[in-house]
Amino acid sequence: MLARLPANSADLAALIVVASFAAGLNVYATVATLGLLAHAEVLHLPPALNPLMSWYVIGAAIALFLVEFFADKIPAFDLIWNALHTFIRVPIAALIAYGATAQLSPGKQLLATVIGGGIALAAHGGKMAARVAVTPSPEPLSNIGLSLGEDALAIFLSWFVAVHPYIATAIVVLGILLVIVTVRAVIRAMRALFRGAERELKTHAAPTV
Repeated sequence: MLARLPANSADLAALIVVASFAAGLNVYATVATLGLLAHAEVLHLPPALNPLMSWYVIGAAIALFLVEFFADKIPAFDLIWNALHTFIRVPIAALIAYGATAQLSPGKQLLATVIGGGIALAAHGGKMAARVAVTPSPEPLSNIGLSLGEDALAIFLSWFVAVHPYIATAIVVLGILLVIVTVRAVIRAMRALFRGAERELKTHAAPTV
């Protein structure tokens, strides 16, 4: 199979946008998938990203993906796990964007790096907001189902950008819009919860005559 992407600047932009979003969901699955696709010549990576093709990098990414596969499905612990991964997913997405644009001017490369990190942060933030919403549920199936969906989406997008870059980009744009809606809904729900708790405290603290 002939290698695809990035054939032009639009394809390169699609790779950055989609890979950054996928990394925000599951960075290990994204790195492993990109490396394997490059080995299979389904995806042509920019030269600066050739280290992703290293079997050491792919092996490490798969091993860490297996650890995350189980850790991310434990209610409550998944919140701690994902909070810590804020400092992993976003920087790695930014580094991927930085490497993908090594041939551009320093200014454009810096802009791409910021955009890549920002997209990953949006995906990661949406993931965290969804976890905050479902974790109070007493059954674990919500967390497990949500985590499986995120894993599958990260792998799917990493592959899909190689064969249909513009459709994959459109999916990510819709995903970012969904993230914005989800985060706003969670914030409103949390505010309502705190206001209700505050009113209840004031009611109990009010002196009786």
